Parts: sequence; structure tokens; C-alpha cells
Amino acid sequence: MNVTKLCVSLTLMLASLSGFASNLPDFTELVEENSRAVVNISTTQKMAQQKSGLPPGFEIPENSPYGELFRHFFGAPGQQPRQREARSLGSGFIISADGFLLTNHHVVKNAEEIIVRLQDRRELKATLVGSDERTDVALLKVEASDDLPVVKFGSSKELKVGEWVFAIGSPFGFDSSVTAGIVSAKGRSLPKENYVPFIQTDVAINPGNSGGPLFNLAGEVVGINSQIYSRSGGFMGLSFAIPIDVALNVSRQLKDKGRVVRGWLGVRIQDVTRELAESFGMDKPRGALVSQVIVGSPAEKAGVRVGDVIIAFNGQVVDRSSTLPPLVGTARVSSTAKLELIRQKQLKTLSVKLESLPDDEKPISLSVTQPELDHILGLLLRELTAEMRQQLAIKQGGVLVQSVTTGVAKKSGIRPGDIILQFGGETVTSVQQFKSLAEKLSADKFISLLINRQGSPIFLALKK
Repeated sequence: MNVTKLCVSLTLMLASLSGFASNLPDFTELVEENSRAVVNISTTQKMAQQKSGLPPGFEIPENSPYGELFRHFFGAPGQQPRQREARSLGSGFIISADGFLLTNHHVVKNAEEIIVRLQDRRELKATLVGSDERTDVALLKVEASDDLPVVKFGSSKELKVGEWVFAIGSPFGFDSSVTAGIVSAKGRSLPKENYVPFIQTDVAINPGNSGGPLFNLAGEVVGINSQIYSRSGGFMGLSFAIPIDVALNVSRQLKDKGRVVRGWLGVRIQDVTRELAESFGMDKPRGALVSQVIVGSPAEKAGVRVGDVIIAFNGQVVDRSSTLPPLVGTARVSSTAKLELIRQKQLKTLSVKLESLPDDEKPISLSVTQPELDHILGLLLRELTAEMRQQLAIKQGGVLVQSVTTGVAKKSGIRPGDIILQFGGETVTSVQQFKSLAEKLSADKFISLLINRQGSPIFLALKK
């Protein structure tokens, strides 16, 4: 390649890079317009400071010159634990000129004092209007003489994967820090957060960003930055935001009622895997598989059964199990909803009258002292005791998995402590009956297995 060709190639490459750079978004005006409405939130909680106490049998000698030193570290005999102040930092944003703000529930949880610091360095004491742990949303109120700067709202439903977004907050206490990225995914379900279809982004979020706004390129808030996935405690490329549509619905209820009321169907669900889809005769994995129907729930009254696969709720497609809880939770209590489901390869439609979501159930712990029985498919099984049935609300049937060796069952995901309730849609009544059912297992077709794992029902697929 001669010099002329090299120069031409370099010119074209630089022009291409310049064109690429010119297509990148410029956030400067958006930040100037919106940063004033973003605040730093600091809280104070009083916590009991535990004292270790003096070692057993040890007494402080009277008139000892080291007496005060011992009392400092171990406390005087009979002394009550001292209280210490714990402080935390977070972010928030102003949603109305009269002083209402949104942040995360975990930012203000158990706070005795909440201080809001504005960009102009004013510090205002905030009152907690209401807080909702399930969605991690909290509504605050401050009193200010001047009209406060407010954010504009967008629609999280209109967000598209790959779209540019940016965050403003106070990571590690550094006020008004701006980070940017794209929407990585929508409708993410996180453990213990069933009622929030999270927005996943690669925007750099760190401790202190919690409660701050996520903006689109129109300068509209589309989410509240809530969580990060991290092994180090810092940003690792996975951030999660609460959709603003969900947060505004929660804030309206907190403002009007002081609490959040959600629709309740009364089922426990899981995803349909490829193997389970095959065992149910479905052409592909989709929907929410019902693994338990709560006794006395709206679902039971409507005729929903274990093994049903819910594929639509009020006309909205349920592609995954994580899609269903937000749809049910935002539906109006006492309204009648239409469920479309697959039952034994047949499409069915049921009408269900929704009720209000009750308090969370308490976890169940079991103790087992039954004698050992026999190995089946790599399983060591035991019969259930009456106490276990009462704790798990299992009226009849079921066998306990004592241990799992190498074999078919281990490959399917069965664990020690699981309780097998159904085999291929048939109720398991005893260990001996399970042996006869297990003989039906073939190498050509998956069989569905319903188990109870630590109080939660789960479907697994089993094949030789």
C-alpha cells in the first residue's frame, strides 16, 4: 500500500469514527434541566449497641486502677445496652411543587430523622407519608416556602431495550453524580420482589444512588434506581430500576390511603421449562404454571387447579411466570378478571373475583425422625408425619426425600427435604405407591413431578 492509499484509508476511518461519535447522545442539557429536582437523602436511626459483658466468673476488683478500662469495653454489671446512631445515605426526586418526593423504602426504613438536601444546598426535614416494602417505594413530604423544581414523568411501558437512559444521584455521598447507559432488559423478576417488573440497565449505580431517578432522552423519569447485582458491593454492570408506572401507582395509594392495596389471585406459580412443556403436551414453554392453589383463595373459588398453565390475564399475554404477579397486583380489588389457561392440553377460560392481598405467610421449619425406607430412582424416601402435614397444610399424600444419590432424580433437580406430592399428575399417597408409579418412567417422555420445597410447591420434569 502506497502513501496515498494509506492516507485515504486513515481519512475514511477517522470520518467513520467522527460520524459514530456524533450519533452518541449529548446529556449536558438534559442534566442541567433535571438535576435541580434530584435530592440527597440522609437518615438517622438509633440502634442498641450490644455489649459483650464480662467473661464468666470475672469481677472487676474494687478500687482497681483498670476498672474504668474494663467498664468501657465490657460495661458495668447490670448496665443497659447503650444506643448508637446509624446513618445512611440515598437519593430521591421531587414530584410536585408542594414538596412530595419519591425514594426507596430501604433508604428510609426505620429512620427517626430524614434530611433532604437540595442542589442549592438547602436542607429540609422530611416527613414519611408512607412506604411500601413490596415495591421498595417510599413517599416523603417537605415544607418549603418557594416552589420546588419537579421532574417530568414518562412511561416505563414505552421503554425499549437498547434505549439510552441516564441516572442522577448521590453514590457514596457524591451529590449530583450523572451516569448513563442503555436499557438491558425489561420485566425482570428478582427474588422476593414478585410485584415489580424491574427495568435492567447497565447504568453505573452504586450505594447512595438508591431512590434516585432514571431518565430517558426526553428528560422524563421512567424508573427509580433500586438495586444492583454485585459480588463486590460496587457496580458490576447490572442495575435494576422500579418502573415509574408502578411507583406512581404506589405513591398515589400511599398519599390517599397511607397503604397499598393489591389484587390477589391465590396461587403459587413457576416458569414452564422445555421439559415441563413436553410433559404437559405444550408446543413450547410459555405461561405461569400453577404449583399450588391456596385454600379459600379467589383462584380456588374460580376452579383453578394445580397443573394449570395460565397464559393470559384480562387479555394480556402471560409469557413467563414473572409477568403474572404485577398484572394481578395492579388489578382492582373486587373486580372480576378473566383467566385463560391450558388444562390437560385443553384451552379454558375462567372468571375470578379478585380479593385483597393478605399478609405474607410465615416460613415453615420441619424436623424429621422417621425411620429410613428404600432407594427409588436414586432417592431415599420416608413417609410424612402428622406434624409435618399440619405445618405444610398437606391433608393427604406426599412422601419426604431423605437423601438423593446419583441418578435420574438428582439430574431433575430433586433435593433432600423435598416432599413429592404428584407424579405425572397423580397424587402420591405412600412410598410403596410411588415405587409403582416410578415404574411408568420412560426414556422417551418427560413426566411432571410436583414437590413441596420449604413450604413452596414446585414442578420438576423427570425422564430416564
